Amino acid sequence: MSRPAPLAFGPYAPPAAARELTVVSADGARLHVEVHGPQGAPAVVLAHGWTCSTAFWAAQIRDLAVDHRVIAYDQRGHGRSPASRSCGTEQLADDLEAVLAATLAPGEKAVIAGHSMGGMTVMAAAGRPGFHAHAAAVLLCSTGASRLVAESTVVPIRAGRPRTWLTRRVLGSRAPLGPVTPLALRILKYGTMGAGTAPHAVEACARIVHACPRRVRHAWSQVLDLLDLDEGVRQLRVPAAVIVGTADRLTPPVHARALAAALPQCVGLTELPGLGHMTPMEAPERITAKIRELVTDYASPHGTGNDGNDNDDARIGEGA
Repeated sequence: MSRPAPLAFGPYAPPAAARELTVVSADGARLHVEVHGPQGAPAVVLAHGWTCSTAFWAAQIRDLAVDHRVIAYDQRGHGRSPASRSCGTEQLADDLEAVLAATLAPGEKAVIAGHSMGGMTVMAAAGRPGFHAHAAAVLLCSTGASRLVAESTVVPIRAGRPRTWLTRRVLGSRAPLGPVTPLALRILKYGTMGAGTAPHAVEACARIVHACPRRVRHAWSQVLDLLDLDEGVRQLRVPAAVIVGTADRLTPPVHARALAAALPQCVGLTELPGLGHMTPMEAPERITAKIRELVTDYASPHGTGNDGNDNDDARIGEGA
């Protein structure tokens, strides 16, 4: 079965990269990496979530690449990165370290933004030397560190064992997603996006998610089911901003609030009313603005660097 391609035009059409390269991770996995924007500009690294690809960040790349060097990569098995035999949080951390080492100069710092599983990648890498060498600040977007299945509200019944059991089977399904039909769009919108999300954003998201091979989707669903990165959160000692949609069913706001409370240097928790799990596609300008803010504060020549103490908790509880 042929997989749907990303949109060819419009705000969610992936822009052409200035440079593409293949980065080899610690276990030999090959990762597709794109570099956008001018050399010498402040660096931003984008890590996408489960079932997505670099195309997920199209709106952020298009905006930020005007005056930033934007590095985006496909997680193993996703997009143009081939599947590997190994998948787990250690591999996610290995892959991010490899991308940072291959694309940033020694000592060069970047703002690293991770959505969903991309945020989990950041947490998994938090204690790694390669991460500390290159992370100026991070954005944890629509993500969580543990209890993902138990806290998910995709199945609309009361929390408890029956809901957890059903959610595990829904998210871990081996069934093919098939073509992007009107019914498929309604299902994806219910599970991952807010009720007010524009139809073109839903279609763009569906094309990306439906392109993920089902074996890859299932394998990573098992990793997310058993996820426990609470220690990684405590080790994430760079300035970290947290964003979540209030209607997120996959990683509800309870996760974002727990992250904000546990992070050593949380510099803001933003809850976006009515938005679902796919915040970078639902409100691209809000996510881009937050990334720009982090660059200005921590990764520009006039930023505060990795210290971040002046801003600790300054924006906790920031609303939309």
